[in-house]
Formats: sequence, C-alpha cells, structure tokens
Amino acid sequence: MLRKATELYGITITATDGAIGETEDFYFDDQAWMVRHFVVKTGHWLERQHVLLSPQAVKETDLPNHQLFVNLTKEQVVNSPDIDTQKPVSRQHETALADYYGYPYYWGFPFPIGDPFYPASFEMAEPVMTKEEAAAAIETEEKNYDPHLRSVSEVTGYDLGAIDGEIGHVENLIIDEANWAIRYLVIDTRNWLPGERVLVAPSWIERVSWEEAKVFVKLTREAVRQCPRYEGSALTRDYEAQLYSYYGKPPYWP
Repeated sequence: MLRKATELYGITITATDGAIGETEDFYFDDQAWMVRHFVVKTGHWLERQHVLLSPQAVKETDLPNHQLFVNLTKEQVVNSPDIDTQKPVSRQHETALADYYGYPYYWGFPFPIGDPFYPASFEMAEPVMTKEEAAAAIETEEKNYDPHLRSVSEVTGYDLGAIDGEIGHVENLIIDEANWAIRYLVIDTRNWLPGERVLVAPSWIERVSWEEAKVFVKLTREAVRQCPRYEGSALTRDYEAQLYSYYGKPPYWP
C-alpha cells in the first residue's frame, strides 16, 4: 500500500521483547529513491535519543494501528553502533551498521528490498561485529567520507522546477510499504495552480540540486497543468495507470 511519509511518522517500532521507540524520519538512497533507514526516537529507556534501524529488520507491519515489528532484541539495539543522526550518514556508517547486525549490503544487491531474491525481512543472525569494532571501523573510514543518504524531512519543502519554470514545492513523499520505495513526490503548486496538488515519480526527475534545495523534472509547465490531479486520498492503481499513461511513461509495476 502507498502511504504519505507524514503518515509514517510516529509509528511504534517494537522489538521481540518490547517497544524501541517511534519513527521520526527516514533516510533514503538518493540514487534508487529507496528508504534505507528509519530514524527512531527511543524515548527514555535508552541513553541515546535516536537510533537507525533498517527496513530489513521488519518482520510484520500493522500500519493502520501504527505498529512495526522487527526481528531484533532491545539489547541488540542498545549495543548497536552509535551514529549521530543530526549529521549526514556516510557509507562507512552504514557499513558498520550492516556489519554489526549481519545484514547484506543493499548497495551490493541488484534487487530492491521486498524482491523475492531480497526479502524485506529475514531472521537476524547474531551480530558479527561488536559495538567497539563497528565504532573503530567508522573512525578508520571517516576520512573517506562519502554522503549519499537524504532525509525525507530535508527534501520536504524543496522547490520543483520544470523545463520552462518553477511549479511549486515538495509537500510530501509517498512511500510503498511493501518494499519502502519512494513512489511519488507530492507537489503543492502554490499560487500557480491555487489549491492544486500533483504527483511526480522519481524516475521523471532529471536532477536534484541539494545545494539549491531544488528538484528539476523533465516536464513542461503546460504538461503539469493538464495532468490528472492528486486529491490527497488513498491512491488507486487506476489513478496511477492514468497518470503514467498521460505522461507516456512506463509504470513501475509489472
């Protein structure tokens, strides 16, 4: 099912032996547009206020009741590498997390999470690195810093530019809970089309200027003006098919 990112904030993450915390943000891969980490606010049970958890750990979702269940214990989370979520997360940090939890590296797989060859959840092995070993790996590799993850909350508010001018700004993102892919950016067209919202798929994006906080799409303003409107309700496959057909783009589903 497709859900707005804002609907996924405040979801309770529950380990095998109790609640860990609530989702506060998401980090996504700026090349594949896939959610790679949940930023989880832990509350008072853990000294650290935030931890990063991978969608790979999810074993069951109950989003109507704001619940995600993970194949982890609270002790595993306590002993995980300490990563400052207020700073950009590098590939080195991700490597340390993956090594600690025993996950495969997602950047080494040709499949998205949720693909039959790369399931969204599997039984977690015992950690292959200690917290101290993972921290040492981060420190050793920090000089090769290579940021590549983006925060959903960061991108919200970015301006959207068409081929021939600005359209509006990113109001929300729509995430596919089946494999945590970002399917659409919800665009508020501001004063150009008052009160109207349109959807843009990541595959239609030409480039993103992180320095300018701006997304550029290979579409004209007139094409966007005439496109099927997004009413803000749950998306149907019929509406998605209409949208892709209008733009003459191949759909993401089989």
